[in-house]
Amino acid sequence: QVQLVESGGGLVQPGESRRLSCAASGIIFSDYAMGWYRRAPGKQRELVATITRGGSLNIADSVKGRFTIARDNAKNTVYLQMNSLKPEDTAVYYCNALLMGFRTANYWGQGTQVTVSS
Repeated sequence: QVQLVESGGGLVQPGESRRLSCAASGIIFSDYAMGWYRRAPGKQRELVATITRGGSLNIADSVKGRFTIARDNAKNTVYLQMNSLKPEDTAVYYCNALLMGFRTANYWGQGTQVTVSS
């Protein structure tokens, strides 16, 4: 059974930092591209950052320079480091695991709420 379990969300003040973690199980983690997406109230889910199997990064323009993504294949975990948080970063953040190639698969976590407010 595949599980993606996010953690690290909560209430933070503007300008603070927070790191989200996503622990994966039930997959060969190193085979998957991993990503973080978010859904703000009243908006569609959007890409925040992705990291390929080889470690190439794709960061959304809205968070470039403030957020970064990293993976630890030994721990089956992907991280989202969020710095200089703004109220507009308030959203539910979702972890994604994507397998592309001869076999495809796409898995989502349940999400973790991040609220940026003073």
